[in-house]
Amino acid sequence: IAHDSVANMEPVSRWRDLTAVAAGHWHCVGLKKGGTVVAAGQSSEKQCRTTLWRGITAIAAGGFHTVGLRKDGTAVATGDDYYGQCRVNGWSGLTAIAAGGSHTVGLKADGTVVAVGNNDCGQCDISGWTNVISVAAGEQHTLGLTADGTILAAGSMEHSQCDTKSLMR
Repeated sequence: IAHDSVANMEPVSRWRDLTAVAAGHWHCVGLKKGGTVVAAGQSSEKQCRTTLWRGITAIAAGGFHTVGLRKDGTAVATGDDYYGQCRVNGWSGLTAIAAGGSHTVGLKADGTVVAVGNNDCGQCDISGWTNVISVAAGEQHTLGLTADGTILAAGSMEHSQCDTKSLMR
């Protein structure tokens, strides 16, 4: 049971008819076939407040936030917004989303990428990325895969997680 009381929150063992799942630090999120979202776990930052979401086609769970991609290409987010990681309301034309520790990434249909949130390690420095077909977000880094197979990386190098030469081997 979550620390925050959330209406209609079901334990994961009761989830049915899912098309995708995601996990944050202490919460889990499930995308149901009908485009609704279920969540369970700690919701101290309101990261499990997804019961009103409709028309969702993809989900991502960050440290203490949850992001949904709507079928119209816009995004919705809930949870910890200390660094602005939930400020996705103006995004449009999205085809994919990713959530890192305290940042959120969106892939646009034109192959460009947008990001909001904590940029202490440069994980949101993706403004020049183009021709991207897939994105991923870690605790302090962001990855992009381009159509020609090139891996792009931004963020922390503390553990060589952005060493794209080693990723290409």
